[in-house]
Amino acid sequence: MTGPKIARRGLVLGALAAPTVARGQAHRLLKFIPQADLGVLDPIWTTIYIAGAHGMMVFDTLYGLDGSYRVHPQMAEGHKIDDDGKTWTIVLRPGLAWHDGEKVLARDCVASIKRWGARDGFGQSLMAATEELDAPDDRTIRFRLKHRFPMLAAALGKSGPNICAMMPERLAKTDPFKQVTEMVGSGPFRFQASEHMAGSRVVYTRNAAYVPRPNGTPDFTSGPKVVHFDRVEWHVMPDAASSTAAMQTGEMDWWENPSFDLLPVLRSANNLKVSPLNSLGFMASMRLNHLHPPFDNPALRRALIGAIDQEEFMTAAGTSDRRNWRTGVGYFSPTTPMSNDTDIALLTSPRDLDKVKAAIAAAGYAGQKVVVPIATDFPTFTALGNVGVDMMKKLGLNVEVKSADWGSLQRALASAEPVEKGGWSAYFAHPSGVDFADPATHYWLRGNGRGAARGWPTSPRLEELRERWLVAPDDAARRAIASDMQHQAFVDVPYIPVGQ
Repeated sequence: MTGPKIARRGLVLGALAAPTVARGQAHRLLKFIPQADLGVLDPIWTTIYIAGAHGMMVFDTLYGLDGSYRVHPQMAEGHKIDDDGKTWTIVLRPGLAWHDGEKVLARDCVASIKRWGARDGFGQSLMAATEELDAPDDRTIRFRLKHRFPMLAAALGKSGPNICAMMPERLAKTDPFKQVTEMVGSGPFRFQASEHMAGSRVVYTRNAAYVPRPNGTPDFTSGPKVVHFDRVEWHVMPDAASSTAAMQTGEMDWWENPSFDLLPVLRSANNLKVSPLNSLGFMASMRLNHLHPPFDNPALRRALIGAIDQEEFMTAAGTSDRRNWRTGVGYFSPTTPMSNDTDIALLTSPRDLDKVKAAIAAAGYAGQKVVVPIATDFPTFTALGNVGVDMMKKLGLNVEVKSADWGSLQRALASAEPVEKGGWSAYFAHPSGVDFADPATHYWLRGNGRGAARGWPTSPRLEELRERWLVAPDDAARRAIASDMQHQAFVDVPYIPVGQ
């Protein structure tokens, strides 16, 4: 169900509290095994999760979210709303400074917001609602809106990729479609470019000039960011076996994303603690290509829903241990405010493959090739893909598998060409549950065609509902719209949930 994290006993991870391990006491050093190599440094340019984690080390945001997804000021001291909700005035906390020693100014933040707003889906919606964004003085950011946008602070404080990272104006004026390579933020850690070894090591050192918020409680991305380590090293290991050995011997302190099949071994080690720190886990899903046959056919997409056995997918990806996964999962992350049961019986009712075969035939499937890329270096992706391919073959679909490492598959998955020219039909992955928590950040629930994430679904109704959600007056209205969105998702099928 959740993404387990492995730590040496005595190292409390939730808020990066001071370690009790001997090396930590002597050098205040944390050695961390990330989920992947940090291939891109700019957290605005990419949606890769590891870049977002890097971004939260180096940069800061105007707002943050607590564990219940409530918004709190972070770099902002606070804000006021005037003109019937159409003018927002945000005041920065005093004493904020960039890593190069320069003072953080409101115009830096304005430039940063505009750059982020050109790339991020939530940001694009905010900027479309913005008439003017300016900095009347060094500590004041002002939005003049075309219409009310109640989710403005939530947009600026979103946690998933892309975070709205604040950076100096000279960097923020970089073309949003070109990478910023100089890592100057105002966050709690400084990136050490001279020690960065691509594919091997990333190093951060404590920003001694960082001043945490003076009040509140550290909770998710909100509250005071109190730093207890002078140095943090990310070490990219060659394989899971090497990571396991490094944790058992004490060479490493924290492993972000261990393989499920290794958890029994890790749990049995007296010096290790297994903790699910990410309560939203990952949303395992079958993403479908809406541009080309056969899944450009909505009737065929809907027919597939009847064959999905979430327990089969989850057992393959997360072992038989039910602590690792959850079924009965719809289009929003379970336990989040927008999660609902609308039409969920389409996924949870008894499976009938003969009925599905009849629906596929009625949809007009004529044997078109179904190309399924499967990542070989992510065990969970591999397991999900293998179950999905087996399911489609049982249904009589003409499936062809393309296996490669996840990095190599990125170019193929970015292709919008038909399968005859190197394109794809469906693939299996598990985006973060944080991203699937609500319509603002749920990029796989967009229906804006070529502007959507790969798969490129077109659904005017989903887009209409999303825009209504963004301007809804309260949580009750937002929950009702989220229910309508889940219903529409089962009609349009931008992807199929296969578990959490």
